[in-house]
Amino acid sequence: MRILIVGLGSIGRRHLANLRKIDPSAQITVWHQTPKSNHVSEFLPVDRVVYRVEDALVAKPEAALIASPASLHVETALVLARQGVHLFIEKPLSNSLKGVEELLQLCRQQKLVLMVGYNFRFYPPLRIVRQAILENLIGRPLSIRAEVGEYLPDWRPTQDYRQGVSAQRALGGGAVLELSHELDYVRWLIGEVETVSAQVGRLSDLEIDVEDTAEIVLRFRNGGIGNVHLDMVQRDKTRTCRIIGTEGVLTWDGMSHRVQLFSAATHAWSDLHPARVIERDDMYVAELRHFLDCVAGQSIPTPSGEDGKRVLQIALAALQSSKEGKAVEV
Repeated sequence: MRILIVGLGSIGRRHLANLRKIDPSAQITVWHQTPKSNHVSEFLPVDRVVYRVEDALVAKPEAALIASPASLHVETALVLARQGVHLFIEKPLSNSLKGVEELLQLCRQQKLVLMVGYNFRFYPPLRIVRQAILENLIGRPLSIRAEVGEYLPDWRPTQDYRQGVSAQRALGGGAVLELSHELDYVRWLIGEVETVSAQVGRLSDLEIDVEDTAEIVLRFRNGGIGNVHLDMVQRDKTRTCRIIGTEGVLTWDGMSHRVQLFSAATHAWSDLHPARVIERDDMYVAELRHFLDCVAGQSIPTPSGEDGKRVLQIALAALQSSKEGKAVEV
């Protein structure tokens, strides 16, 4: 298969390595959208490196992995979709809604795969949590609390955090968009979001021009309530989720990968997924395999472009709510 990778930061390099594992014979072109000075692609297993869209299209890609800054996603995707290229777009889909609906409509018209990179949908413990909810193990979900926090300079210790996408509003950075995995998976677990209320801000001394902390309250269409905490300041990394239902409680610890169930029927806790080491890369490999299966017509993309749009709407509503001091419908 002929595949184009747009952008070769940390996630682009991860996808490249995994693609080589899955399909060693793939013809891979890398398109850098910024000047050559910082790039290391000559040391990586790629077939071709280009710096202009015209040269990227000469390779006649069948599929593309867009791993550039969020502010460039939609513009790039539109160019490729018009050439009939299937699309995998890293999260978030964009940092604004401009051009998003046009892209979705174009992909529908062209019958193109459009998938968004919320890889936690391929993470076994959260899939177990979702299955437990679908099997009614805690009854009707009433509320969900999700939290993620990690000190931004620790994300990529070998890089200057101030130069990264996460630190720059113009590139789509900030806690709300960069940590929008939580917004995707709570919607995946509980259902569609109706209203969003939030307080966000830069509370730390980090040298960034974006929010580093967000407290978001979600009201779901099924009547449930959600609280999502996102931050780029915690010195002790955390990722957790707790779901309260009419007949029990589910908890997930993303550090230990443990999933526990409290059942009202037994008044006892049990492990649905015991604490153990999980290879982080496995969910990225599963995600990429799913995308390639979709391109081959063997599956339907999830999360879809529409899912990516909904998460983006929720994220932008959170920013709007904080600015205006009121709940925002989505």
